[in-house]
Amino acid sequence: MTKQPGTQFLGPQQREEAWARLGKEQFDVVVIGGGVVGAGAALDAATRGLKVALVEARDYASGTSSRSSKMFHGGLRYLEQLEFGLVREALRERELSLTTLAPHLVRPLRFLYPLTHRGWERPYVASGLFLYDQMGGARSVPAQKQLSRAGALRLAPALKRRSLIGGISYYDTVVDDARHTLTVARTAAYYGAVVRNSTQVVGFLREADRVSGVRVRDSEDGRTAEIRAHAVINATGVWTDEVQALSHQRGHFRVRASKGVHVVVPRDRIVSDAAIILRTATSVLFVIPWGTHWIVGTTDTDWNLDLAHPAATRADIDYLLSRVNDVLVTPLTHADIDGVYAGLRPLLAGESDETSKLSREHAVARVSPGLVAIAGGKYTTYRVMAQDAVELAAEDIPARVSPSITERVPLLGADGYFALVNQTLQLAELYGVHPYRIKHLLERYGSLIDEVLDLAEDRPELLQPLTEAPSYLQVEVVYAAAAEGALHLEDILARRTRIAIEYAHRGVDCAEQVARLVAPVLGWDEAEIDREVGTYQARVEAEVRSQTQPDDASADALRAAAPEARMEILEPVLAAR
Repeated sequence: MTKQPGTQFLGPQQREEAWARLGKEQFDVVVIGGGVVGAGAALDAATRGLKVALVEARDYASGTSSRSSKMFHGGLRYLEQLEFGLVREALRERELSLTTLAPHLVRPLRFLYPLTHRGWERPYVASGLFLYDQMGGARSVPAQKQLSRAGALRLAPALKRRSLIGGISYYDTVVDDARHTLTVARTAAYYGAVVRNSTQVVGFLREADRVSGVRVRDSEDGRTAEIRAHAVINATGVWTDEVQALSHQRGHFRVRASKGVHVVVPRDRIVSDAAIILRTATSVLFVIPWGTHWIVGTTDTDWNLDLAHPAATRADIDYLLSRVNDVLVTPLTHADIDGVYAGLRPLLAGESDETSKLSREHAVARVSPGLVAIAGGKYTTYRVMAQDAVELAAEDIPARVSPSITERVPLLGADGYFALVNQTLQLAELYGVHPYRIKHLLERYGSLIDEVLDLAEDRPELLQPLTEAPSYLQVEVVYAAAAEGALHLEDILARRTRIAIEYAHRGVDCAEQVARLVAPVLGWDEAEIDREVGTYQARVEAEVRSQTQPDDASADALRAAAPEARMEILEPVLAAR
């Protein structure tokens, strides 16, 4: 396989080169959708030696793949639904990522399961966790441990004594979903895939009865091009049906969107040394440690409005606070919330009207010659989903297609990560950065840390933190624009960093500083800086206002009225015309 060195850098120059290649070259596979499944499909195909293009209408991970519960987990609750195959598969994928594919991004996390019923509950939950451990849940992390009430309260003093009669601890993992998805996409680029965001599919090319490529439109400037390919993979998640409609072919399955809302609160508001999992009437509630914060979620309700900008309502937030406050000694209030985010799960439509009971199994179908669609599943099993999609697309590729090897392909930043962790003090001395900062950078970039810090070689001021978001160094936002494909403030503040959910100002207070840092890289003049800052401020204002609304319709109306950073993006109904 031939590979151009440095193609993992997704910067402005690569973006222009990618546009030229998309319109001129014949590809084996075009993947639509820059979420984790689409990025995974591009990586799977590229490492088989195929010629691959990956296009995303907005930004990498801008949909579901940046708005999850931030866990790479087996899905303990699916055991209760008897989906043993899904749990076993997910646990195998969790182990692969934890030990080989992405140890810098996927890390172990201890959980506490509080017990609330005497007699039956402890053996019931313990047997489930024993099965979980036997399926692979305890392969490289500790197995479950039984706790008395006193033991559980020592682990999580924030819990009311009367809210539990004991507990069980077990391990799962935590991941920065947006950064993980971006890294999968960059790894695909490293192995030769042509990867480009802000590139919207607006139609399909056909030769007789088969799909022979896609027509795309640049979401930044409105340019159009045609991409020729032997096979097209629709990996657009909750947009599956809309993209399918562009092909004028009837799909083999339908996708329903289920809204999940999370709130983010400071770490000192909940005193606990473990994540907490709580049962609710219909599902579960997670309390996940996230740097200097906790993430509390999630809801699970049907959503039929704007797919690009799902809105959290006052009712969603009240629900989460009510459920978690049932067990906390010191209740959380709206004033404690630093961030809120809403995401949509792409569930396969079934007979049940309850989204929490729809299957998380995935489906893949050859919709027509040259067109494959994949949907459903869960974040943890993205690699298997990608493999299945490419296997089916291979039927339309004239050349022999090699077997998938992605279970043996570490993501960028994984190689050498463990050794660098042991060299944290030496790295801190080398770069003149506090060891705490080095640890932070290693957990975001792994062994690519030198690429990030080298940008500050001639500009030492970039090693200073952002004034109003001191968890991040200035060099990180420059790297986001120079190497990670960020084109707008929203890309940087909501996905390359998580400032939009980690600070009460939601990124507004540092927007201008960030804009001025990346302006030289992205070619912004003063007018463009003002437009970017204004657009981002309007986005945040709309989100904050929507979160005071009583229902989905009113919240959606406020959020959808905010201006788009990508000025040439089209609604699917317009793209189909």
